[in-house]
Amino acid sequence: MKLINQVLLKNLHQQALDSPRLRMNYNLHDSLDDHVQRLLNVLEPGTVLPIHRHLYTNETYILLEGAMKLLFYNDDKILQKTQILSMESGNFGVDIPAGQWHTIEVLEPTVFFEVKEGPFQPLNAKDILS
Repeated sequence: MKLINQVLLKNLHQQALDSPRLRMNYNLHDSLDDHVQRLLNVLEPGTVLPIHRHLYTNETYILLEGAMKLLFYNDDKILQKTQILSMESGNFGVDIPAGQWHTIEVLEPTVFFEVKEGPFQPLNAKDILS
């Protein structure tokens, strides 16, 4: 059993602040080979996530705390849409279709639950829009 509570989130925020990437994952799945990847993603303002895509899997985010802006792009790196996720906005989750270029801007310390199909596939050059 892995309990998700304020103590865990506080510790993960501190780990994210101590990380040069300003983010920390907390895996709920047992192995990177699992067929479903479930994790908490803890991000601090200033973290940088490249514009990227997952060709073969949707990616679902459910916000637990904080606020972030999602940015969606086309193949020519032209911004197509933005969406704020925050409890105040009333938008607190999103399902990003496979192949959709996206990134996020962290507006305040944020935690979201992330789900995507496994096994884990690290991003490679063709999945980063540069």
